[in-house]
Amino acid sequence: MGENANEEDRNGETEESRKIDRIRDVLFGSQMRDYDNRLQRLEERFAGEAAEARADLQKRLEALENALKGETESVSNHLNAERLERRVAMDKLARGLAETARALDLKLRKLDEQAAREIHNLRRQLVEQAKALSEEIEETAEKQEQMQADLNRETAQLRGAMTGREAMAEMLSEVALRKRQRNGFHPPNRVSR
Repeated sequence: MGENANEEDRNGETEESRKIDRIRDVLFGSQMRDYDNRLQRLEERFAGEAAEARADLQKRLEALENALKGETESVSNHLNAERLERRVAMDKLARGLAETARALDLKLRKLDEQAAREIHNLRRQLVEQAKALSEEIEETAEKQEQMQADLNRETAQLRGAMTGREAMAEMLSEVALRKRQRNGFHPPNRVSR
């Protein structure tokens, strides 16, 4: 019985609920349908605008993504180009430095060879000049010795001649004295030499 009572209560509430719905439908039915239609159109419009907004946002995101990709690629290409330019410039600079070093090394070798030749020539000239000077000194010494010998010989001859002259002068004095003595002239006592 209790179950029947509960079922009847439920049936009664359901019946009342239906009656209220019918009254509401009679009183507000057209307005509710109108509101439902408006709400449905609003929902559809909002759904359409949301879809458009989503599509627009998607397009904008894709455009932004493409722009970012393009900018990233441009920056990346620019960096790669700069990196390549730097690498080419560094390679060129390295080659230039290597060529300069080779040219400098070649010039230094040529200068060393030239300096060695000039030093060799100077040494040879010095040796030749020293040899010539030594020969000239020897010749001068020989000439000096010859001149000294000639001078000594001439001095000896002069001394010999002077001695001869003195002896002759003494002899002539003696002869003159004897002649005078013969003639009667007597000189004072003479001291013989």
